[in-house]
Amino acid sequence: METSYDVTIWQIKARKNAKGKVTSYRVRWLVDSHEHHKTIRNKTQAESFRSKLVVAASRGEAFLVAEPGLPVSMLRNKSGTPWFEFAQKYVDMKWKRAAAKSRSGIADTLATVTPALLTTERGRPDPEVLRRAMTGWAFNATHRDDPRPHEIEKALRWLAENTRPVSDLQDLALLRTVLEQLASKLNGEMASAKTFGRKRAVFHNALEYAVELKEVDLNQLPKVKWTPPKKARAIDKRTVAINPRQAERLLAAVEAQQVEGQPRRSSGPMLRAFFAVIYYSGLRPEEVAMLSKPDLLLPGDGWGELLPSKAAPVAGAAWTDSGSRRDRRQLKQRAEGEVRHVPCPPQLTKILHEHLSRHGTARDGRLFRNMDGGDVDETTVARVWRKARVQALTPEEAASPLVRRPYDLRHACVSTWLAAGVPSTQVAEWAGHSVTVLHEIYAKVLAGLEQNYRRRIQTVLDEAPE
Repeated sequence: METSYDVTIWQIKARKNAKGKVTSYRVRWLVDSHEHHKTIRNKTQAESFRSKLVVAASRGEAFLVAEPGLPVSMLRNKSGTPWFEFAQKYVDMKWKRAAAKSRSGIADTLATVTPALLTTERGRPDPEVLRRAMTGWAFNATHRDDPRPHEIEKALRWLAENTRPVSDLQDLALLRTVLEQLASKLNGEMASAKTFGRKRAVFHNALEYAVELKEVDLNQLPKVKWTPPKKARAIDKRTVAINPRQAERLLAAVEAQQVEGQPRRSSGPMLRAFFAVIYYSGLRPEEVAMLSKPDLLLPGDGWGELLPSKAAPVAGAAWTDSGSRRDRRQLKQRAEGEVRHVPCPPQLTKILHEHLSRHGTARDGRLFRNMDGGDVDETTVARVWRKARVQALTPEEAASPLVRRPYDLRHACVSTWLAAGVPSTQVAEWAGHSVTVLHEIYAKVLAGLEQNYRRRIQTVLDEAPE
């Protein structure tokens, strides 16, 4: 179905009979050199029809080149699928193969888009109730039919009756409104570039699905000239400026933590190795959570190797098939069962041997678990790390961004590899992402190493034989 944006719309022309009496009115327009016309007996109706063409052209809509030559939005029956119904179809299509965090992200995006596609404000429920109704029920395939409070039931009925048809998303002006919505937080502040990028990707994919279902002819989103929030992927060098002695003090502070009066119920000693794996081998926290004894290739001392093949990111019980907060999956961007080989320096080899000797493993072989043998709780990890920073760092260091989050230990590890002169391709392989991503995230670290590289080049040049 060929379309064009090259549209010319002429003024209405009155048509007369042999006696000179006006009998009808003709609207004529040109689409990419193809002439079209429509004859209407009533002048007001003719003016209204021409006005719709003008508005569509001014909004940047595509017109059909062949007959009937109408804007794409006018080709659709306005009683087409409402957005709210379509959004639930999209959720169902994605649900089975999507990771738990992806499911949550899809629901979050659709709940953000929907308020921009309402047909009325009359009788609208409270915004918080509407959002809970969408994320807790409508856009959750597992819990959609669960019992719900009266206010949620009422909100879902209202949404089912008051969203625009999907075909309206051919309108560039409407798409711009949706993008503005995606770029805003619930409190009205500007969302981060990362959040906006994630939500825009979901919305774009939903529009592709709408094309597949023939709800719209084209995905017009790429045609919207709209400036997204600034994207800053590079890490803050202050967060990773940690030296090995500081790291040792932090790990010691983790191990020293105890629950007053219940030393055996403390998670601190067990989590020392958890944080050590992140700092010395650069594993993601969700990968460390699934590290098991068979994943360790450790000599008595010296360099060993870690072979992670699973991860358990925190997604929330509402989004996992198991009902657990952690979603057990393959490694990020890897196939099921695929293993990543990561070096284990002597310091970590020693810590892991000590951990196995003192704490053993869970029944399924996992190195790290809670006091009852279940998955490591992310709130416990955050609490233990927060206390360790206060105890091990100076007041100035503790007030700075220095390794403020456990994940910053991974950044520190990768930065150490780069500073040691390990090639980017090898570092990217150990870290589990592409060289492109490595250069984006660690651009400032790499830039800071330029002087070292220059000295090495100068040494080679100076030592060249006569």
